Amino acid sequence: MSHVQDDAFAQDEVAPPLVSGIDAVIARVNAASRYIALLAAWIATSGSLFMSEVLLWVPCVLCWYQRILMYPLTLILTVGILRRDRGLHLYVLPLSLLGAIVALYHYLLIKTDFLPLPPCTAGIPCTIVYMNVLGFINVPFLALIAFLIISIMVTGSALGETDADEVEEPVMPRRRLLSLSAVIGIPVVVVLFFVVWGMRVRA
Repeated sequence: MSHVQDDAFAQDEVAPPLVSGIDAVIARVNAASRYIALLAAWIATSGSLFMSEVLLWVPCVLCWYQRILMYPLTLILTVGILRRDRGLHLYVLPLSLLGAIVALYHYLLIKTDFLPLPPCTAGIPCTIVYMNVLGFINVPFLALIAFLIISIMVTGSALGETDADEVEEPVMPRRRLLSLSAVIGIPVVVVLFFVVWGMRVRA
């Protein structure tokens, strides 16, 4: 009987580090969530321009709707991160969720036959398939993933924020410098990546 009790006590002693480890991972993801959203927005924006300007894929009407909803997110997220705006999700979610709906509709329009046709009366048809990787990955699918990542990240950031997140004054300058470096570095790296890729494609 004593052995059983000793095992139970041992398990109790092991459990807290595991829980605290998971909490630490969640805390780290939450701390980076806004930057992950910014990264997704810049990749989606730069990627769409790469497709139209380098690969010369003409965007359809639904593609333009998704661009209209995605492009402002790069600036909104940038300003929100720099201002440490706790209400950032209030500005981002209306665009990202609506963008996800449009992207999902566009994806189902291509992959199924039961949806009504969109208003693609002029220009390129909305059912055109420029990319088909593994039978399910196409341009609307990539846009949908980007919109969902942005939505999930800003929602997680909003839910994870507490009054305890306020940092002490001595740490503030360093944290602001890191935030500024990330906000500048993310678009620079993403844009340079697509520029170099575009030069290789055009060469």
